[in-house]
Parts: sequence; C-alpha cells; structure tokens
Amino acid sequence: MKQYRIIALLVMSFFFIGMDVDKKSIYHKGWIDFNKNGVKDVFEDSEASLESRVANLISLMNVNEKTCQLTTLYGFARVLEDELPTVEWKNRVWKDGIANIDEHLNTIWNQEKTHTKYAYPYSTHAETINSVQKWFVEETRLGIPVDFTNEGVHGLCHEKATPLPAPIGIGSTWNKELVRKAGEIVGREAKALGYTNIYAPILDVARDQRWGRVLECYGEDPYHIAELGKQMTLGIQSQGVASTLKHFAVYSIPKGARDGEARTDSHVAPREMFQLHLYPFQRVIKEAAPMGIMSSYNDYDGVPITASRYFLTDLLREKYGFNGYVVSDSEAVEYVSEKHRVAADYKEAVRQVIEAGLNVRTTFRTPESFIEPLRELISEGKISMKTIDSRVADVLRVKFRLGLFDSPYVEYPKAADKLVHTAENEAFSKQINRESLVLLKNENNLLPLDINKLDNILITGPLAKELNFTFSRYGPAFNPSVSVYEGIKNYVGRDVKVAYEKGCDVVDPDWPGSEIIPTELSAKEQADIEAAVEKAKQSDIIIAVVGEDELRVGETKSRTSLNLPGRQFQLVQALYATGKPVVLVLINGQPLTINWENKFIPAILEAWFPSTAAGEVIAETLFGDYNPGGKLSITFPKTVGQIQLNFPYKPGSHAGQPGEGPNGYGNTRVLGPLYPFGYGLSYTTFEYSDLVVTPDLLNAQADVNVSFKVKNTGKMAGDEVVQMYIKDVVSSVTTYESILRGFDRLHLKPNETKTINFTLHPDDLAILDKDMNWTVEPGTFDVMIGSSSIDIKLKDSFEVKAVN
Repeated sequence: MKQYRIIALLVMSFFFIGMDVDKKSIYHKGWIDFNKNGVKDVFEDSEASLESRVANLISLMNVNEKTCQLTTLYGFARVLEDELPTVEWKNRVWKDGIANIDEHLNTIWNQEKTHTKYAYPYSTHAETINSVQKWFVEETRLGIPVDFTNEGVHGLCHEKATPLPAPIGIGSTWNKELVRKAGEIVGREAKALGYTNIYAPILDVARDQRWGRVLECYGEDPYHIAELGKQMTLGIQSQGVASTLKHFAVYSIPKGARDGEARTDSHVAPREMFQLHLYPFQRVIKEAAPMGIMSSYNDYDGVPITASRYFLTDLLREKYGFNGYVVSDSEAVEYVSEKHRVAADYKEAVRQVIEAGLNVRTTFRTPESFIEPLRELISEGKISMKTIDSRVADVLRVKFRLGLFDSPYVEYPKAADKLVHTAENEAFSKQINRESLVLLKNENNLLPLDINKLDNILITGPLAKELNFTFSRYGPAFNPSVSVYEGIKNYVGRDVKVAYEKGCDVVDPDWPGSEIIPTELSAKEQADIEAAVEKAKQSDIIIAVVGEDELRVGETKSRTSLNLPGRQFQLVQALYATGKPVVLVLINGQPLTINWENKFIPAILEAWFPSTAAGEVIAETLFGDYNPGGKLSITFPKTVGQIQLNFPYKPGSHAGQPGEGPNGYGNTRVLGPLYPFGYGLSYTTFEYSDLVVTPDLLNAQADVNVSFKVKNTGKMAGDEVVQMYIKDVVSSVTTYESILRGFDRLHLKPNETKTINFTLHPDDLAILDKDMNWTVEPGTFDVMIGSSSIDIKLKDSFEVKAVN
C-alpha cells in the first residue's frame, strides 16, 4: 500500500491544476520536501520518531507560521469566500499556513449559501480538497498540511453522506456494536472525501429535559454515554481520522435549560461534576484516545471553561492523559470578554485562553481576528514563546499522527464514489433507525397492526408528511427522505385505503406564549381538527404523528413546557373521542410530558428524530415486520415541575410525601417518572433467571463476574436490552441509589435462551470519597439485573473486604 501512496503522490505532482511543470518537484520517493530546501529534514522523515519530527518542525517555524497553526479557517461561505485557491490567498494570513479548515464544501441542508457543485459527486470533493491541500503544501514556505475538519453526530455532515438518526435515537439503541459500526462509516466516508478530523461524538450528559440539545446527546446516564461514546470514537479513528469529543465540560446543564443567550451559570456541585459530567470524557480519553477535544463556551463556578487552566490543562492533559489538540466551540473565546466579562477586552481574552491550554480558536470569524491580537501579545511579551511552542506542538502532533506529513492528499479520489453512502451503508442506516425506536405503550397488544383486518387507515397530525426532522445541520444533506405518511402508504399498497388529514400545525400562532396563557381555538383551527375527526370516523385505525419539528428542537431552542406544542393535544383528544383506536407516533427531540396521552391512547411509539428512512422503518414496525426493542436513555418526567428528575439519583431526591407525622404532612406533588430510564416494551416477552455473582467475598482490586439467562417466552423474535445496576449499600459519602454498570442488546428467537456475562472491574465500584479521591470502599454491593432502572428481575450481592 505504501508504494501505491508514493506513486499517487508522484502522479499528483504533475496533474494538479495550476502546477508549474518546470518547477522542481518536491515529491520524492518516500518523502515530501515540504519546506522546499532540497534536504530531507527530520520532520519530513517518516522513520523518525513523532516527538523528534514535531520538535524539528517547530525549530524551523517563525512566529507568523506558529500563530497560523492556532486558529481555524471556516470553509466556503461561512468565512472562506472561495471554493478553490486564488491568487488573493497570498495576501491573506493563511499564506503562512493554517491549523484546520472546517466544513469546507460540505453543503449544509438548510443553509443555501453553503451549497456547492464541489460537494457531489464525492470524487469531485476529494479532488477539490486535494487542490486546497496542494496549495498549502506547495505555496506556503513550510508546506504544513491542513487538518480538514467536519461535523459528524448525525452521520457525516456532507451532501448525500450516510444519514444517522439523532444522537438521542442512537442512545436509545443501547447497541454498542451498532454504534461502533456507525463510527466506522462516518470515519470511512470522511477519509474518502478528504476530511481528517470529525467533531463527534457528543458526550454531554443531558440532565434537563427542557434543554434544546437533548436531541444531540446519547442520554442522561454517564456510564451509558461513555460506553457508546467510546465505540463511536474507536469507530471513527479506526479509519485513520481524528475524533474530536464535544463539549468539554459541564456544558449540558445551563441554568433553567436557558441555553440561548445565557450559556453560563451551570449549577453542578464538584462531586456531581466528576461523577456525572466528566465521567464520560475521562473514560473515552482513557479507553479510546481521541485526538481532539472541543472546549465549551459556558463557565463553571464563575470561570469560563475555555479560559480555565484547571479544565484544559490540569484535568484534561495532566489527569486524564489527553494528548491531542483542543479547539474552542464557536464564540467560546469571544465570550470570555463579551459575555463572561472576566477579560477587559478581546485581546486579553485571547491571552487567557492560550495560557489556559486552548490550541485552536474556532468560530465564524476570520482567522486574522484571532491571529493579529495573538501576535501583538507575543511581541509585547505577554505570552511566552515556550507557551506558543507547546500549543503548536499539540496541533502538529495530531497532524503527524494522522499521516498528513507522509500522505497529505486523498490517495484515490475516484474511489470516493464507491465508498460513500453505499447500498450496505444505506441498509445500516435503516437498521440503526429501527433499533432507535422505543415502544412506550401497547395496551391489549394493539400493535403490531394486522393489515388483513384493516380496510381504512387515517394518518393525521402535523408531522405525518413533514420531512425537516429527518435532516440536521450536523448531518448529511439532500438524501431522499420518506415521510411517515408516505412510508405507511407504500407499505400497505392497494390492500388498504389510506386517508390523510393534517389536523393542525405543529404550533399555533401564539406559541410558545400560549403555553402559559392559553388561547381559544381559531375558527380555522377548529375546522382543521373537525376535518380530521370526520375522516377518523370512517377509519378502522388512526395513526397520529405528533411532536416537535426541526424549528422546535436544537441548539438555543430550550423549551418552557414539554407538552405537545400548539393544538396537537386538542387534536389527539378529539381523535380519541371518536372511539376509534389511536396509535400515537412521537417525533420529538426531548422527552414530552404526555400524561393524558399515556393514560388514554392505547399505543405509543417513540421515534425521536429519525433520519431519511423514517417512514419506511416506522411502517415496518407498526405492522410487525420489525419488533421494536429500543430503551429510553433519558427519563420522561410527568411535568417540568419535577425537573430535575433523572437516573442516577441520590437517596431521597425522588422521595414521596408523608401521609402523617408530627412535622406536617399532605399531598402536594405529582411523584415518579412517566417512563423511567431504561424503559421500553416489545411485541414479545422475556424471562430472566439463574443469576450467579462470583466471588461473593473479594478484595477491593478484584473483578466480579456476573452471569444470568434471558429467554424469549413469546411468539415473536425480538430484542431485549439487559441492564446491570449496582448499589453501594453503605458508603462514606452519599452515593446514588443505584448506578448502571453493564448493558447489552440481545436478539432472541421464540423460546431461545442466552447466557449473559458481565464483569465488574474495581473502577466500576469506585466512589469519590470525602477527600475527593476515587476509591473502592469495603462493604456490601447489591447487583440488580433488569429490563429498566425500575423493572428489576434478579438481585444478588457481594462483599468487598476491609483492608487489615
């Protein structure tokens, strides 16, 4: 393979557009003369050690070149005005190089200015990225290659790449193998298209269900997030592409979920911060070695994360062992002075973030806006060259690890057309969408529907024909998409008559104000609901597709209420009043407080924000070709008045109220979740048995082996997500009622039994003691095996011996 790379480099040297054929080639057998001095320098020698290559290159760089390695150039139409290199580039700051170019020519589905002819066919993009890379290699003094970055949480953010469901849906699969393969697909497609660094996965722990970006998180439990995040990271990086974790740290719990213009004041105690919010980052850094971290724009206890040496250096590098480079989230640097106001001006903010440990400023502003004040700070002696060299070294180290100094170009651009969004990838996309579906209710086994017993179906609801939720600003653009209406209609064909009536819009004109000051239905709204009711009366079954759309969920879109928005609740009530059976299909990005719906509607299917195969996989599931097996990765509260209501939780934090007592009693609250963490139904049933925990007495550093059996006792093949919870019965500090420490998704045929084995390691039992040290304390630990955090099927215990 190495000889093919060398041949490819030689061929490229003659055929790139704009190449001067009279110019002495910098491409040699086995190496590239990046600095064009006719000598194989240490940094150009693939046989030299990583650290010697980094040190050699830094020794050759001037201040201008070093500072250019500390900022991002946003791609075409965001900041960069050109799709291809121009003569004017010689007059821009990146004439001395650049750290990375973000989202160049990728096409964002709902931002028309980014649409470009260079995104598709895939080979065209690969060739164009090569042309841009060639300019930096050949036209800058040292020829330092660019790290091409891109988003990848919903699948690669590129035109017609393989789509994935929203991360909250991915989290609901509880399928580690599936998530690993998703990462491999994202990484493989990125590599083929010329991207070398992907901003994924998101490891934020979603603890406030009102927060708009719940949609983009795997869930609320740190262990679950760490396990899936690890697999996504390993998958991406297995393809020779960097994974950059988002968003470090304590980003996902802005006060009152008000993330829009606030983005500050996260109320999290130190022990909770380590046990919940930092746990996934610590685990993934240790076990998957990601090459990138994105620093968040919030503060913690009054200190902006991006200007915090404690977070970016002491914790991230010295304690957790991160050895990649840190990019800022958009505006994180600017907020240090503009929002947090801990710096008198922007220049001082630049100084603070560089001193703290930031490597690369990333935002939708020109690179000059960061590089010019940075150079002034250096010339004024306010930032030492030692600090600059250290920050640059982190960036260069990743570029060397990615192989950019050995093979800076896409080796076979034409191959991209056969590597991106293949038929196999499309089949995978549908499968991960299927496995993200969660059956919330199925009274009297209404589902799956029997097509032979239906003559007329009504499909109604504002999201029945909507497609915008199948796309994402952070995912692929322009893939053909199938609505729920279209999917069901195609599924039943001519055997069943399918009627449609929208019923209402997603929101009413006064929304969200109407959530706190209700308004009467307008004449049109009443007529629209009545039209749906009339068609419902003529139908055998009603399928109502309700919830939230792309404009109601996402970054800066936290909600005040979690009820069905607009007039959708009135529509559902009116449909139920017809006496016809109703199936609710939920499209939503965060839990909804559907209490009335859960009480009265017989069947509810949670679909989250599926990707472009939405209609197909939902139809297959409703009619029984697929048996849903997903589980909730976040608690559904009954009301926003209960928030925070999550798993794991501390003793008493979900407590009831006394019925009598000397200090007062009374019934003033609604208690308990609507649906607990880990919950999800199936069209079949499962039986758990034969729990064995060994040893039952052990030393603190020993492993514990847990085994048990699960049998499919129903008549239909299906998936069960088995979950292992641990409880530290007595501890030196207050710990959680139980914690998740193992899970697996099983596929079982009718009457099939499988034995499941989990291993508990010492780290799985450790708590932060009174001195904030992770330790395994002596005492009894309960092991609980269940189908959810509440539905515990088997229980046993073991004891950790005290040290003599």
